[in-house]
Amino acid sequence: MQPYSQPAADPGAPAPISAVRTGMDVVDAAGDRVGVVSAVQPPGTDVRPDLPAGVGEPFMATGYLRIDGTGELATDTYVGGEQVASVSEADGVVTLAVPWAELTRAA
Repeated sequence: MQPYSQPAADPGAPAPISAVRTGMDVVDAAGDRVGVVSAVQPPGTDVRPDLPAGVGEPFMATGYLRIDGTGELATDTYVGGEQVASVSEADGVVTLAVPWAELTRAA
């Protein structure tokens, strides 16, 4: 998982990951479709993603999305909370702050 620093925002505003719901489409920073959200875990979760030890723990701190991928992303893919750039609830689309190549795939 690549670290990402979002621009300064209102410290009291909820993180974009808080608006994500299962079934939403996901696009990467270039606008390419990545897949569909199959699970959402909030920051500070006790639910560990299905990733190797040492890789999954940072996702628990930031919260994460599990994406059912398509094409080259046919395996489950995980997105850290800090990698979510924006969420359009009206369109049902999650836009990531990183390209799909930087996402973490399940083994």
